Amino acid sequence: MIRMSCICVDAMGGDERPEVVLAGIEAALAESDDLSVLVVGDEDVVVPFCAHHERTRALVSTEVIAMDEHPTNAVRSKRDSSIVRGLAAVRTGEADGFFSAGSTGAIFAAASLGVGRTKGVKRACIATAVPGIMGRSTVFLDMGANADVRPDMMVQFAHMGRAYARTVLGVGDPTVALLSNGAEETKGSQAALAEHEALAAASGDAGWFVGNCEGTDLLAGRFDVIVTDGFSGNIALKSVEGCAKFIVSQLREIAASSPRYATGAWLLKPGLKGLVSKLSGDQYGGAMLLGLKAPVLIGHGATSPEAVKNGVLAAQRACAAKLVERLAAEVQAEP
Repeated sequence: MIRMSCICVDAMGGDERPEVVLAGIEAALAESDDLSVLVVGDEDVVVPFCAHHERTRALVSTEVIAMDEHPTNAVRSKRDSSIVRGLAAVRTGEADGFFSAGSTGAIFAAASLGVGRTKGVKRACIATAVPGIMGRSTVFLDMGANADVRPDMMVQFAHMGRAYARTVLGVGDPTVALLSNGAEETKGSQAALAEHEALAAASGDAGWFVGNCEGTDLLAGRFDVIVTDGFSGNIALKSVEGCAKFIVSQLREIAASSPRYATGAWLLKPGLKGLVSKLSGDQYGGAMLLGLKAPVLIGHGATSPEAVKNGVLAAQRACAAKLVERLAAEVQAEP
């Protein structure tokens, strides 16, 4: 018998109205009979919803952390916020995992303090699966949690990324590349050179570390895992996102320039929507915090019911696949 997983969902997180999040929860419940949801948020939002939906429970909170607030200060001062209360529910065992489209910094701070890191993990990090050519996705981390890292931390990111690739993408023996300014092993800053040396030593005869890669490899589908520090990773991801927005805006301008182009754009619209969804990370439910004692997923602020549904189901799958336990075993097996 499959155990039902309970995922706590922040109804107040994101740039959209709570109704968008609630619609995503409803869709997730309809898709999975093995899912229950602890819905955290304002009383007038969560109580009526849970009263009309089976397999849901309401967790009332009285505060909301806004996107523009200082993450650590907000987590400390707003103890009754939906993010803090929701992650506290995971810590106490009321829920198995957590999903929110709220402030990334606040979720990271609250999860690190509330849920806690897996034994042996030096730093939690943010990972996501990015699309690649020929349908091969790549796990990319760190996306912004740790601006400065030591070589031994980068080795842990590699192990956690490999565990994620096995569990989420089904890759048997994932390869790892280090993001740098050139593929040659002599390229990179002093920090990158030290990280390259540490990764090569950790990989040893197993050969899972395959060397440096460049920014052009991020969406190329050549590697199963790409690791970098959170400073570089955040810039790289936002560059991809900005490029995608530029292309979409240019296509709109082209479509508006003539009736023939407008017809072509109309025909391509479903495919373009799918492309935007892939680049946003919505297909995999957003980004996951790796290295914590429970699955915590962060959705895009400008979320949608489909993205929330995927995020909740991704958290459920992570629980069912015992991702946290697999990641712990990977880290603890380090030489």
